[in-house]
Amino acid sequence: MKLYSYWRSTTSYRVRIALNLKAVAYTTIPVNLVSGEQKAKDYVALNPGHGVPTLVLDDGTVLTQSMAILDWLEETHREPALLPEGAVARAKVRAAALTMAADVHPVNNLRIIGRLKDMGHSQEEVVAWMNDWMTRGFAAFQQLILPDSPYCFGSAPGLADLCLVPQLYNAHRWGCDLAPFPRLTEIESRCLAHAAFDAARPENQPDAT
Repeated sequence: MKLYSYWRSTTSYRVRIALNLKAVAYTTIPVNLVSGEQKAKDYVALNPGHGVPTLVLDDGTVLTQSMAILDWLEETHREPALLPEGAVARAKVRAAALTMAADVHPVNNLRIIGRLKDMGHSQEEVVAWMNDWMTRGFAAFQQLILPDSPYCFGSAPGLADLCLVPQLYNAHRWGCDLAPFPRLTEIESRCLAHAAFDAARPENQPDAT
């Protein structure tokens, strides 16, 4: 498999973690979002959304959108499971995961930040924007997960952890105050000690600069 990825992309980060957890072999193909490689004609033919990640399967099938890729991985590579048994339990995990993936990430990604700057907002205003949305998201997320399990929803990392850790990477990068969220940073430390998470870290990617 080929994973088209950018080292600092939180969506790519969550897919890298899942591939590593499930021991799925893949080759990373870097796509430099800052220099605009996602807009190249050949890449747009793979991913019309001009984003990452894109996963190309062994048979040439192309998958886009990180949450859809994670769904495919869960359905085709069941161990270790990213979701628990039971419809209600699964819905609760997805709700927490989507708080990061649907509520926080979309308003903080590179395209939105670039548009804010095009509209005349300063770097300081843009950072304040990102930190505000992250703070709101972390507050909601902390209320949605279990209060005392090693990971977000149990004794092993799952879908919610995969979405949390990359967003916390951004929080550290932009100086977001994480003091109100000790539960989340404890989970983050536990996750990053896991080989699958460690290998997926942005700084461990071939295109890291």
